Amino acid sequence: MKVRVAVRLKPAILDPQGKAVHRSLQQLGYSEVESVRIGKLIELEVSASDPEQVRMRIEELSRKLLTNPLMETFDIELEDDGRDHD
Repeated sequence: MKVRVAVRLKPAILDPQGKAVHRSLQQLGYSEVESVRIGKLIELEVSASDPEQVRMRIEELSRKLLTNPLMETFDIELEDDGRDHD
């Protein structure tokens, strides 16, 4: 099973990288872009067949390793890759 974890800064956390990209976009003439927030996408391959169990395990490892829970939030997307995992 393929899993994607999208990690984003919480809204109250300043994003200097996003601000720098926003300034550059403005300088390049992309004035319609009102703001930029930078995050990260983590892709995992998991050998399991129960989506609920996979989601619980990914939530656990996301809190323990992939994110800083004080500053970041995350969303999980599961995609069955069609392989037999039993």
